[in-house]
Amino acid sequence: MKILTPDTPHPQEFTDATAAVDCLTALYTQATGFLRDSFAEVLETPVTNTRIRAFYPEVRFATSSYAQVDSRLSFGHVSSPGRFAATITRPDLFRSYLIQQIGLLIENHEQPVTIGLSNTPIPVHFAVTGDNAVNIPQDGAADFTLRDIFDVPDLSTTNDDIVNGTYQPVDELRPLAPFTAQRVDYSLARLAHYTATDPEHFQCHVMFTNYQFYVTEFEEYARNQLNDPTSGYTSFVSTGNVEITDGETPIPETVKTPQMPTYHLKRADGSGITLVNIGVGPSNAKTATDHIAVLRPHAWIMVGHCAGLRNTQALGDFVLAHAYLREDHVLDDDLPVWIPIPALAEIQIALEQAVAQVTQLEGYELKRIMRTGTVATIDNRNWELRDQSGPVQRLSQSRAIALDMESATIAANGYRFRVPYGTLLCVSDKPLHGELKLPGMASDFYKTQVSRHLMIGIRAMELLRSTPLERIHSRKLRSFDETAFL
Repeated sequence: MKILTPDTPHPQEFTDATAAVDCLTALYTQATGFLRDSFAEVLETPVTNTRIRAFYPEVRFATSSYAQVDSRLSFGHVSSPGRFAATITRPDLFRSYLIQQIGLLIENHEQPVTIGLSNTPIPVHFAVTGDNAVNIPQDGAADFTLRDIFDVPDLSTTNDDIVNGTYQPVDELRPLAPFTAQRVDYSLARLAHYTATDPEHFQCHVMFTNYQFYVTEFEEYARNQLNDPTSGYTSFVSTGNVEITDGETPIPETVKTPQMPTYHLKRADGSGITLVNIGVGPSNAKTATDHIAVLRPHAWIMVGHCAGLRNTQALGDFVLAHAYLREDHVLDDDLPVWIPIPALAEIQIALEQAVAQVTQLEGYELKRIMRTGTVATIDNRNWELRDQSGPVQRLSQSRAIALDMESATIAANGYRFRVPYGTLLCVSDKPLHGELKLPGMASDFYKTQVSRHLMIGIRAMELLRSTPLERIHSRKLRSFDETAFL
C-alpha cells in the first residue's frame, strides 16, 4: 500500500525552550495542515490502495547523570538517568506551559531537548478539530472507508496508564509528560462537547459547583469585574463560546443547554477563573475532571451543597474538607480506596483565609459558621430511603461532618492527576436530624451564606493566583518516579 506523508525534517536539539516550542508548533501545523488538505481532496476524489498519514511532534530528553536538583521542586526534572519522551498536540494552546516545562528541564539538568516527529499517527478527527468547514463522515456516509485511508482514534492507546502508575516503558523510553498527545486530543474534544465552550477559554483556576444559583452569581461578579478597569479581567465567556468584554453586554440564551455548563472569567495570562456546573453525582464529577486535567490547571476546588451530619450545624454553615470518605466508587479501578487523599496545606490556608475575609470573622468566632473535618461522598442520592444502619455507622466511624456526591471524587481525581484540590461546602439540609431538603426550608441566613459562598471560592482562587507555582504544586502529589512535566 502506498503511504503519503508530509516531508520529515531531521530532529533538532535545543537549549532554548521558546525555540523548541516554535519547532513543535511548526511540525504540528505542517502535519495537521497536510491531513486537512488531504482529507478535503479525498472527499472530492476518493483514492484506493493509499494511506494518508502524519505524525505528532515529540520532545525527547536524555541524561546520564544522577546529579541532584533543588529538592523543593516537585516538577521540572527527571528522577534518574534515562531516555524520556512525550508526544505533543496543540502546541499553540499549550505554548506557555510547554515553554515553562521544557525550560525547567533544560535549566535543571543543563542538557538540551530534541524536537522531532514521533511514530504516533495523528487521527484525522483531531487534525480537523476547530475547522467548522470540515465534517468527518460516519461509516457509510462517504464513498470510501475512512479507516482504510486515514488514521482514526485508537482507544487502546488512549489511556491513563502514566498517571495511574501502570505504564510499561517501550524500548526503555520513559514518559516525560503525564498524558500522551492522543489522550489530550480526546479530552479536548470531549470538553468542547460537554461544556459547550472551547478549551482555549479554560483558565488555570477551576471551580466546580452542583447548583445553578452559583452560575448567576458568577456572571454578576464577572460583569462587575469587566466594568472595573483595574480588575485585570479581560472577558467573560458563556456557553456557546459567547464572549463579552463589557459588563453591560447582554448574553443571548443558548438554544441547547450542555451537560456541564461552563463559564470563564478570563485574564490575559490565563490565570482567571473557570466555573463548571457539573450537576449532581460522582459520575459527572469524574467525567469533568478526567478531561479538564489535560489542561494542567493550577488548582480546582468544589464549592457546592452538602448535608450537615452534626446537630450543631445550621443551614448555611460552611464545611472545609480536611479528609474524604470515598463511597462514590467511580474511581475504585483507577485509584483504590485504600490510597489516602491528603489535605493540601496551600489550598486549605487559602480557603480558610477567604472565609475569614468574606465573612469578617476570625479565630474562634469563625468556628460559629465553619467546621473542618471529613467529607463523605456517596453514589446514591436517596440513601436515606434504604437501610440506614450501614451508611450511618460508617459515617459515624469516619467522624464525617458532611455528605455530598461530588467532593471526594474531585479531590481523588485531583490527587490522581496531580492537580491541587480543595473543598468548601455549604450545608443545605440535615437528614440525620429531620431537616430534609424540602421547599421552604431555606432561611434568610442560609440564602445569605449561599450568596457569600461563591465569593469565598473566588477569593480563594485570587489568593492562590498570587502564590508561587512551585508552592501550589505540592510534593505530596508526586511519587518517587514522576514525569518531569506537571
